[in-house]
Amino acid sequence: MAQDSDAARYRANLQGEVDSASLYRALAEADSDPRSSDIFRKLAAVEDAHAEFWRKNLRRVGSHMLATRPGWRTRALAWLARHFGPQFVLPTINILEHTDSASYDRQPEAVERGLPAAERSHARVLDAMAGRSGGLSGSSIARLEGRHRAMGGNALRAAVLGANDGLVSNLSLVMGVTGAATAQHVVLLTGVAGLFAGACAMAMGEWLSVNSARELYAHQVASEAEELKQAPDEEREELVLIYQAKGLGETEARALATRLMANKDTALDTLVREELGIDPEELGGSAWAAAGWSFCLFAGGAAVPVLPLVFLHGAAATLASIACGVIALAGVGAGTSLFTGRSTLFSAARQVGIGVAAAAVTYGMGMLAGVALAG
Repeated sequence: MAQDSDAARYRANLQGEVDSASLYRALAEADSDPRSSDIFRKLAAVEDAHAEFWRKNLRRVGSHMLATRPGWRTRALAWLARHFGPQFVLPTINILEHTDSASYDRQPEAVERGLPAAERSHARVLDAMAGRSGGLSGSSIARLEGRHRAMGGNALRAAVLGANDGLVSNLSLVMGVTGAATAQHVVLLTGVAGLFAGACAMAMGEWLSVNSARELYAHQVASEAEELKQAPDEEREELVLIYQAKGLGETEARALATRLMANKDTALDTLVREELGIDPEELGGSAWAAAGWSFCLFAGGAAVPVLPLVFLHGAAATLASIACGVIALAGVGAGTSLFTGRSTLFSAARQVGIGVAAAAVTYGMGMLAGVALAG
């Protein structure tokens, strides 16, 4: 019995290492920066070695299930990395890596091999990689949905939640009007109006959010430039302290700060990045691009329950609208499992439950409103 338990644990560990190695290789292939690509390949090689370690343990306990392939979450993240760039998925991978970094702490075989330290090292490397500029980190996608950016700055999360907003809100709206026993053309018109009204509101809100952030960043950069002009010695000391906080000795930090301060443009760029955490070339991304992406994502989700009403009629249209909504909700739930690490089935079922409950409430309210108006 204990041997069976160990074998199951070893297989789970092997699957995790195979997933990690495959994902790092996909990131290496997708990254245009040779240095970053090399880092990902080295991480993949380490995970391959870990996978072989668990295969040896499986052989030791007599298990013959040694071959395995990457799971669906890994394949999905790899696909996204290839099509949208590594920075699109790095925040998600970073979160998952941190979540799993303690998984070996209570496994004696792993502790003896030093795997917990290796996993934490990988988490620190990904922290640095996810925080670097480049790829999609400065693009509009990574900055859309200002309400969701506070949840980790995750582009994938923002995309999934943006589509979810449109889906749930318009499914609820369509079901509410349907519950009032309104003619189908009125339901369709309401759904289309809800789609464009919601998408426009989201786009306008995102434009204001990003544009306000850009204006704030621009003001901060201008203030930093004025401080650099008026008090260069104080700014040099700030750089010294920043680099000391990053681990440099005082002599090295002072020498580096002095070199940077020799060129005012370089000094300003460095101070803005290091002190304020702002990329002066982007200032938070394009407000118009962010608004466009927000509009498209919301509209895409909102269109799902409306499309069946265009092609079908009567009860068939209503049932098809509900069915499409449920399928899309399950897809959104599966999408959330990419960055939460929860079970795909659980995430999909939870999302369907929430969406259907919201639609049921509005349907009931629509029925009450229809009865009241009819009476």
